[in-house]
Amino acid sequence: MFKVNPYRPGAGLMPTYLAGRDEDINNIEQMFDALTMNIPTQSVIFSGLRGVGKTVLINKLQKIAEDKDIFCRHIEIEERNDFISQIATCSQAFLRKVSTKEKFKHLIQKPLDAIKALVVSFDPNDNTFSLSLQERELYKSTNLTQSLTDVFTTIGETAYKAETPICFFIDEIQYMRPKELGSLIAALHRTNQLGYPVMIVGAGLPKIYKMLSEEKSYSERLFLYKEIGSLTEEQSRKAIEEPAKKFKVSYTDEAVCEIINITKGYPFFIQQMCQVVFKNTDEKIIQKIHIDNNISEFFKLLDIGFFKVRYERCSDGEKKFIFAMVKCGELPCTISNIAKNLKKDVTAISTTRAQLINKGIIYPIRYKELDFTVPEFSGFIQRLEEYKQWHEES
Repeated sequence: MFKVNPYRPGAGLMPTYLAGRDEDINNIEQMFDALTMNIPTQSVIFSGLRGVGKTVLINKLQKIAEDKDIFCRHIEIEERNDFISQIATCSQAFLRKVSTKEKFKHLIQKPLDAIKALVVSFDPNDNTFSLSLQERELYKSTNLTQSLTDVFTTIGETAYKAETPICFFIDEIQYMRPKELGSLIAALHRTNQLGYPVMIVGAGLPKIYKMLSEEKSYSERLFLYKEIGSLTEEQSRKAIEEPAKKFKVSYTDEAVCEIINITKGYPFFIQQMCQVVFKNTDEKIIQKIHIDNNISEFFKLLDIGFFKVRYERCSDGEKKFIFAMVKCGELPCTISNIAKNLKKDVTAISTTRAQLINKGIIYPIRYKELDFTVPEFSGFIQRLEEYKQWHEES
């Protein structure tokens, strides 16, 4: 029998109650207000581990921006996707919006030409513009930074004159190719220098700080960096209790403490745990025993979904690297200890390390230390190892 459930675990799904992000939302909302007054502002980058709610937060901010009549587009970077085609499509959508107003139609041609040059040169799968070979040669460029800068400055100028500010919401920034990321930073920097109302709200794994600073030294001044982590005890309590109130369901203090202890305050884990408990409990007061009765189902769901989908993306060599990390006993662990567990030299495992970082499975932390981007991933590996040992013994 179907039972309405107020908890929503999922990739970027908006919870019925968004806990612990009020300060971030209020700060960015004020930046949006400045943008609507044609005042350029810093762009924002949120970083954090998987499951802390980065995508949920930028989705919430996009809704706020749209309510303020800021032109918004969401871009999700994937390893297979081409960023250039996506930013070109978003820019064209902006021009279509501006062109609906007769008095701004004359502003369209210059940015449209810039988009054509970008797409013709750097999007190999483009079929957007029906151009002759002669026209394609006319729009051909060899400099990605200059082409992307031309797009940003021309749509920025149009945004300024049409009083229609722009905000691009870019998720999974860590998957951007270095050349594209460097060009994006340079384009945004020049657009801000000219005073045009264009900003970016981005999200990605912790390694994006290093990626941005390596591409352009001035990126530290261009972006406001904000790390998103697990919820505090008070915030976790609200995330647990508030969604259930409309169903007149409450939790005992012992039950809440047990959920916080199991989930470590990670928003996705809280949603998953509470969804399981709510589904399997018919009482109006949820007690610790109800939590204990559902722990195994909670971990089973995480193991076959949240954890396994990432583990299965790894090659055999990468899986051995992961097991060697867990064997260190405590995370983060040094690359030298991982090499020792693998009985190899550090140089021999550097390629595997780089591949796992590129896949977003691990990230560097402090000097020559590594940790998993997925909270509690080491627990999943330990359970997997125990299962394999039991299977071999039986």
